[in-house]
Amino acid sequence: MEKQGSCQCGKVKYQICGEPIILYRCHCTECQKQAGSGFGMSMWVKNKDFKITEGALKQFIRIADSGGKIECFFCGDCGVRIYTKPLGLNPEHIVLKPGTLDDTSNLKPSADIWLKSKQAWFVPPEDTEHFDGQPNFKEFLTV
Repeated sequence: MEKQGSCQCGKVKYQICGEPIILYRCHCTECQKQAGSGFGMSMWVKNKDFKITEGALKQFIRIADSGGKIECFFCGDCGVRIYTKPLGLNPEHIVLKPGTLDDTSNLKPSADIWLKSKQAWFVPPEDTEHFDGQPNFKEFLTV
């Protein structure tokens, strides 16, 4: 599998190859704020499967609802977040923002996390796993 993606203004472009490890909707307050919506989408991929093909990213570090530190990478021109790296978890993976992919037609989340802070109007679908907070992603990262 090879897919391309970019920021909103198109100055940063990337490609990924290989299959994603997990795709989920996150309902934490930080993802809601970052997405400007009721949740954010996150897709774990291996570092070796991700490559910036055009442009450069800026970065900052924030504290997650779980208390962990997350390094965030974004386009310095349009501000769109491309991916994050949870510091101290697993340096071999990144967490891509899959809405930045050029083709999002095959995106299907397998889980909804941080449901304890979800918007009242959101009803989690029955076909995803449900977590009130942060699940243990280490079990997925052995792939």
